[in-house]
Amino acid sequence: MPNNADFSVIKVLIGQVHLARAPKVLQAVLGSCIGVSIYDQSQGLAGMAHVLLPSSGGRPEGALPGKYADKAIPCLYEAMLKYGASARNLKAKIAGGSRMFKTAIKSESTDVGGMNIDSVKDALKIHGIPVVGSDVGGTLGRKVEFRLSTWEFVVEDFANRRLIL
Repeated sequence: MPNNADFSVIKVLIGQVHLARAPKVLQAVLGSCIGVSIYDQSQGLAGMAHVLLPSSGGRPEGALPGKYADKAIPCLYEAMLKYGASARNLKAKIAGGSRMFKTAIKSESTDVGGMNIDSVKDALKIHGIPVVGSDVGGTLGRKVEFRLSTWEFVVEDFANRRLIL
C-alpha cells in the first residue's frame, strides 16, 4: 500500500458507485454481490460498482445506482466518460458472485451469485468493455481492493487466498 498523506480507502457499499483517481483505493466486501471496476489507465480514472442483484426489472435507478447490474454498468460507464475517460480505453475487472447459501432445491433461480455474474458480463459486453481480470463464483465471500496507484485488483477470499489481477 502506498505510504502517502493523500492515500485513502473508499469503501464501496452495496448499491453504491464511486469514481476515484490515484492514490485512492476502492474497496468492497462481497458475497453473491459483484464488485465491478471499470478503468481508463491513460486518464488515471477508475470506478467501482457494488452490484447486489442482476436486474432492476424496470425499476427506476433510485438512490443506489449500483444495486442492479442492468443499471450499475451504464451508470458507471456514463460517469467515467463524463470525467474524461475514453470509451475505447475502458477495461473491467470483476470479482464476487459466490453461491453463499445452500438450498434444499438446487436451481438456477436460487443462485443469485451466478445470475449476477452473467448479468454483469452481459452489461459490460453491451458497452464494449472487455473483462481483463476476474475471480467469480465459488462459495466463499471476498474482499476486493482496486489500488489505483498500481492498477492492481487484489482479491482476498474468506479462506485467506489472495489473488492479484
